[in-house]
Amino acid sequence: MAGTTIGEALSFAQRAIERFDAQYMLARLMLRSRASLIANLDATLDAEVAKTFRDWVDQRAAGKPVAQIVGVREFYGREFAVDEHVLIPRPETEVLVEQALARLSKHFWSEMPADRRLSVLDMGTGSGAIASTLALENPQLAVTALDCSPEPLRLARANAERLGARVSFLQSDWYVAVGEQRFHAIVANPPYVAREDAHLQQGDLRFEPRIALTDESDDGLSAIRCIVDGAQGHLHPHGWLLLEHGYDQAERVRSLLNAAGFSAVESVKDLAGIERVTLGRRPTQRAPA
Repeated sequence: MAGTTIGEALSFAQRAIERFDAQYMLARLMLRSRASLIANLDATLDAEVAKTFRDWVDQRAAGKPVAQIVGVREFYGREFAVDEHVLIPRPETEVLVEQALARLSKHFWSEMPADRRLSVLDMGTGSGAIASTLALENPQLAVTALDCSPEPLRLARANAERLGARVSFLQSDWYVAVGEQRFHAIVANPPYVAREDAHLQQGDLRFEPRIALTDESDDGLSAIRCIVDGAQGHLHPHGWLLLEHGYDQAERVRSLLNAAGFSAVESVKDLAGIERVTLGRRPTQRAPA
C-alpha cells in the first residue's frame, strides 16, 4: 500500500471491513478528523502509516474490536485507553453514570453538611471509565474504585491520571478490601452474561476478557447477587445501589433488591428503550436477616 493515496487505501480496506471502521482507524492513525480525511482522498500515504493501516485492517477483518486496535474508546465525551484486559466502555453504561450523578446530588442529600463530600464505590472498575467520569463530572465526590485483577487497575489508574480524575483504587474481590467503609452510593457494571450465552462467541465479545463478561453462572446473576447481598452493610442510611445488567434481567434484579430490603427500587431504560440499570435506596434501618 506504500505510495497509495488515502482514497485507494480506504477502497482497499472497505473490501474487508465496514467503511466507517476504515475511515475512523485511518483518521486516528493520521491524527486527523474523518472530515479532513475524506476531503483529501488524493493525498499520498506515508509508507509507515500505510503499513500500520494494513495491519489494522487485517486485525479488524479477523474480528478484533476497533477500540482494542486503536487503543481508545470514547465514553461520556472523553477518551479512555482500553486493551484486552478490560471491557470496552459502551454507550448504555452512560445511563448508569447519569443515574449515579443524579442521586449523588444535594437533591437527595439535602441534610448533608455543606463541607462533607459524598462518597461512591465503583465495583469492577475495568478501564475506570465509570469512576473517572463520576470524579470529573462532580469533583466534590470521593470516588473509590476496585477491581480483582492488577492489569485493569494499572490501566484505570493511568486513565485517571491522564484525565486528572481524583480516584482511589483498590485491588479487591468485591467488598473484601473495603473493610467496614460505607458509601453514599455503590455503582457496578458487573459481569452479567450467562455462562452458556451464545453471544460470548460472537462479534467483539470474543476478544474481550471473559471474566468481565460472565460470572460463569447459569443465569448471569451470581456477581449481582454478591453485590446486592453486601451492599446494605457498605452503604450509609439512604445510600443508593445502582447496577447495570442484561437486556432481560431487570425484573429479576428488581426482585433481588426488593428481597434485600431496598426501597425506591426501579429500572431505567437506555436509549434503545431497554431496561438497563436497576437501582434502589437503603432504608434507615437495615432489613432483618
